[in-house]
Amino acid sequence: MFLLRKIPHKPQNSKAILTVAARFCTTQIPTVNSFPDEPTAAYYDLLVNAAGESRDFTNLQCLLNKRVKDHCFNTANTFKFITNTDASLSVLPDLSRTLARLDKGFTRKSAYDSLISRLCKLGLVEEALRVVDLMAREDFGLNACTFHPILNVLTKKGKMEEAWRVVELMRKSGAPPDLTCYNYLLMAYCFSGDLDPAAGVLCTMEEEGMKADTRTYDALVLGACKVGQVEGAMVLLRRMVDDGVPVLLSTHVYVIDSLLGRGFYAEAVKFVRGFSGKDTWLDKESFGSLAKRLIKLERLGEAKEVLDEMRERGLVIGDKLKDYYESKITNNK
Repeated sequence: MFLLRKIPHKPQNSKAILTVAARFCTTQIPTVNSFPDEPTAAYYDLLVNAAGESRDFTNLQCLLNKRVKDHCFNTANTFKFITNTDASLSVLPDLSRTLARLDKGFTRKSAYDSLISRLCKLGLVEEALRVVDLMAREDFGLNACTFHPILNVLTKKGKMEEAWRVVELMRKSGAPPDLTCYNYLLMAYCFSGDLDPAAGVLCTMEEEGMKADTRTYDALVLGACKVGQVEGAMVLLRRMVDDGVPVLLSTHVYVIDSLLGRGFYAEAVKFVRGFSGKDTWLDKESFGSLAKRLIKLERLGEAKEVLDEMRERGLVIGDKLKDYYESKITNNK
């Protein structure tokens, strides 16, 4: 399989909340003594959002500077006060000017990155790209990570032409795509079973000296399963193991679903068994996922075999899985 050949083989080697928010929703930054001895990122998110909702940009600036000094870095909730409404989005120009006045370096760059991430979560790619343009013009530390949420949302929506235009913008802006960027593109193509452009992404990665990681393999295994090449998917999985690349649960599930979808129930049990023994958590989840799917398919004999093996291996069987199996047994009596 061409996709397989393109991978370089490495040698093995509430109320209370509203009360708190109200305390700090003022035009002045709380005094140092008003902060807890060990503030958390969630605590800062609460304050930042209160300041943002009240359009208190002076307080907002101080909070964003101070949180980094306290090692309470921005999170996915930092700019949650921004919503997809005209009234909310009207704050963006003032917010962007506020971020420009933050401490130089990581503090300012990470704030802009978090804003872009929030806009992308709302599906506002054009607005996110306007922030990118500002970062590029003002030299605010634009890099590949800044573009990750943009490519993520575009590729998940299957907007590949737009995604590639963003990649070209990255190159022109002096922020060339990294492995994560290419993995977003690769996963989109593999998810749709479109392996020719997926191979092209692999060629580009190889030309740029990038090596396949966990996400790369995860995408390729999915792609192989999408086109019915489950044998090739298992070869890829074996290579992951041989090269010491960590395997995701999703990677196993792609193969399990492919085998079960073709009626290869015994082979699915053999597959999970054959790739077990290295990671207890992964074993528990893989065997459990297989058992759940077998029960759903009413292959209760194979499901019992899997559950029995889980007990023998000392793998925890969750209560939901136990109840699901027992209910099926009861209904089939």
